[in-house]
Amino acid sequence: MALTPLEHDRRYGELDQVLRAYIGLPADDTEEKPSEALTAYLRHTWHTRPWALAVAESQLREYARNPPGRLRARLGEFYDPPDVGLGDAEILEWLELLADHIRRSVEEGRVPPSAGPVTHWEWQARFPELGQFLGGWFSQDMPDEFDGHDAAVDDYAETTDPRLVARLVGEIRELLALGLGEGEYAVGVAELGMEVGVPAPYAVSGWLALVAARLGPAAGGREGAG
Repeated sequence: MALTPLEHDRRYGELDQVLRAYIGLPADDTEEKPSEALTAYLRHTWHTRPWALAVAESQLREYARNPPGRLRARLGEFYDPPDVGLGDAEILEWLELLADHIRRSVEEGRVPPSAGPVTHWEWQARFPELGQFLGGWFSQDMPDEFDGHDAAVDDYAETTDPRLVARLVGEIRELLALGLGEGEYAVGVAELGMEVGVPAPYAVSGWLALVAARLGPAAGGREGAG
């Protein structure tokens, strides 16, 4: 029988997180240096779930040393890794290399320096509720669904649990605290699913600040966003 969600997470949950960080990026790790994808995974995980690094190292090594055989594959009791551009003969050795990098990061304290998100996975992992907000309410269909940006923000506030709204406000403030350039903010909201431009005359950072003020309890209501 196929893996249950619990069994999948127990055996492969953190392995899956590592490999998903590579989607759309090359698996170009070397013995000397982790790839951009693995560096992004390490940076985010050190910041949010440092205990998960040991789990990732263990699951990567276990899979590399004991890949699913024909019986488990036939029964569906296996994890099918996403395509990272490596052949079957290369991927197991590469998984061992990733495990080695993660182990050295933990044992030697090799923590990537703090920085803004670099990869698509890192943007989504670091700002999940902002991704939900921008991807769900500001897709290319937004002009057909709402009268404008204000109406979309109001709809989000009215249909979303207040605790998630508070989380969104916190994520926006964290993003603005990074002090990125406007071009980087534009890249960021696109990575998070926004498919329409911000309303004139605002820059991306200015509009995000207004959204946070509109939704935040200290604003005394939702007046004044672009």
